Amino acid sequence: MDELKRRGRAKEVCYVVDGSGTEDVAAVELLKSSRVSLIDGRSKGSYFAALGGLSGEYTALSAFSVGERKLALPLVVYDVTEDNIGDIKLILAEKFGDEAEAVLITDGRAAEMPLYETDRQELGAMTGLVVKNQELLSKKRFDFEDVVAILRRLRAPDGCPWDRVQTHESIRINAIEEAYELVDAIDKKDPDHMCEEAGDVLMQSLFHTLMEEEKGDFTVTDMLSELCTKLITRHTHVFGTEQAATADGALSVWEKNKMTEKHQQTYADAVNDVPQCFPALLRAQKVAKRMEKGGWDRATVENFEKKFREEYQELMEAVKIDDKSQILEELGDVLFCTVELGRAVGADCELALLETVKKAAARYSAYEAFVLADGKDVHALSDEEKDAYYKRAKDAARS
Repeated sequence: MDELKRRGRAKEVCYVVDGSGTEDVAAVELLKSSRVSLIDGRSKGSYFAALGGLSGEYTALSAFSVGERKLALPLVVYDVTEDNIGDIKLILAEKFGDEAEAVLITDGRAAEMPLYETDRQELGAMTGLVVKNQELLSKKRFDFEDVVAILRRLRAPDGCPWDRVQTHESIRINAIEEAYELVDAIDKKDPDHMCEEAGDVLMQSLFHTLMEEEKGDFTVTDMLSELCTKLITRHTHVFGTEQAATADGALSVWEKNKMTEKHQQTYADAVNDVPQCFPALLRAQKVAKRMEKGGWDRATVENFEKKFREEYQELMEAVKIDDKSQILEELGDVLFCTVELGRAVGADCELALLETVKKAAARYSAYEAFVLADGKDVHALSDEEKDAYYKRAKDAARS
């Protein structure tokens, strides 16, 4: 390119490409100059499309830009060579499936074959590849647009009777259940189930979005646009001029930008913005964290010791007089104080309690198994027997 421009400054240069000048990267750059004129040739895209049996609308692009462009069927790829056919096949197979119906065209000869066979052929000087359109029900690989199309079909008048009658309220709990199932798969380090559950979470989001689309309130594109805008405007240390060298620094930038976008004028606005439907322990952590950012006492181990003693004493006093409402209030204070301890030591309280629940369940399972193996009743044990079985269960869980 630099050589072409250098020569062009000295004298007239004729730059010739096979096919259309608008399909050649170097020619496109040259055309940006007002001193360059174009005598266009036949498009390589239309040439291979015709030999591949395509008519009407299709996507055509060079093999050198396949990995950089959004791919849609029917698809025409030109500039295919022995050197790049293997990579092209892998990219297209990931998107459309190994067995997608393809037409390999080389030196004017067209041959139909599954996509996975295209890199096993002898190629000529001028080679292109056509991947034909696929009906939805014949696909082996799907994309985001397919998910939306399927959900729209289910909600259509002649779609699924169950899906048609659902409302935001009738399926709201499903979003929570699917999110928890994804978290469970993550905890189990199970990538197969993570893949499945992540899809279910996405489906719930799209289902609610399509309900709003039907009412004319917002569309899938609106939802995606808001998401992308938020990702860009909150990462001003990536897409803007702010600096953040650490994860904590990046989080501070995100939270500052989030408060600005949500028009939160005070830290109290941020505290009260924590969703009320969060599990109590998770909400407590979020609220405590935001209060600290607003100048509330920083959580420390020393603060906890003093505060916990105070709250525990108040709980015991409420227990003595058997005041149920007071007991509830003081127990809440004790639990919130414990959440502050978790933050002080840098631990996730939700995760810590979940792990303890798992541990307790495992110990009890072993405890009961030992008792039953000895032919005893779990309700008829002495304190000494309970202690002995508990110790055995605890030791078994460790091993």
